[in-house]
Amino acid sequence: MWAIRMHIISTVGILFILIFFVLHIAICVWAYRDSIRRGKSSEFAIIVAVGLLFFPLVGLIVYLLIRND
Repeated sequence: MWAIRMHIISTVGILFILIFFVLHIAICVWAYRDSIRRGKSSEFAIIVAVGLLFFPLVGLIVYLLIRND
């Protein structure tokens, strides 16, 4: 019984991590496309994507603050 519970907890944990990884990559792609769509240079868009890749939460907050609305 204990082994089944640990297996379920392990599976849920792996799915949770996988969902956050996919969400993280989707946010990086969105920010890259958004900065290109707003007329920024491709170098700026790459810097934004790399910044979000390494600093996800802080990078997203900074990007949302510096983008022109």
